[in-house]
Amino acid sequence: MAHLRCDFRSEVLQMGTSMTVFLPESIRTEEADVVYLLHGLEDNCTGWTRYTSVERYARSYNLVVIIPEVQRSFYTDMVMGLKYFTFIHDELPDICRRMFNITAKPEKTYVMGLSMGGYGAMKCLLRSPSRYAGCAAFSMAADIQNNVKTSVEPRRTEYKAIFGEDLKVGEEDDLYALLKGLSGVKLPPVYIACGRQDSLFDENRLFAEAIAKTGCLKRFDAFDGVHNWVFWDEAVKRAFDLFFGK
Repeated sequence: MAHLRCDFRSEVLQMGTSMTVFLPESIRTEEADVVYLLHGLEDNCTGWTRYTSVERYARSYNLVVIIPEVQRSFYTDMVMGLKYFTFIHDELPDICRRMFNITAKPEKTYVMGLSMGGYGAMKCLLRSPSRYAGCAAFSMAADIQNNVKTSVEPRRTEYKAIFGEDLKVGEEDDLYALLKGLSGVKLPPVYIACGRQDSLFDENRLFAEAIAKTGCLKRFDAFDGVHNWVFWDEAVKRAFDLFFGK
């Protein structure tokens, strides 16, 4: 499996940025399933590769894996900052298709992520469910309204840059509002995992229950673990096995 650290220019962000990419060697890239794998708040595009065995898991299924860099943006078009959701949702897939000749077929495209990246992955799915064959979120920040409302400094200042001085989260960035707006729409399968000892466990459980009502919840995995790489290494392996195992 080829392992690339790619530095490139984003016209949406108007700057250079980076991504980590895995490409299979035993099949053509356009034949492979593609996973957009999103990082968490305190990481960058190298975290998944430094602290988990995700490359080894990807090799088992000949996956293309794209891990983009988004800083601490919450995968959002920031009120006082850059348009990171537009970058991830619209520009990045086009760049990757041109550079790596990967498929654009929805039935072979997946989005996954941890913590802030779990929120970003779920937001991508709920904003454009027809683009994806599945979604996995690990220890996600599922209740962004409550997270913003109860935040303290310095996180509160960061949220102001993302959502505005009034800290009002719009419906386009609220997972519950997005889910409600898709009433009657058939969603692709969703996998959610959170450690029982994680401070975000209750909001993951509640969001999994909301997703289950749509009939698209493939599995909610609650097993022992906290908000760390030990848990996420196991969670991403389970997600790959669930979606790509035969």
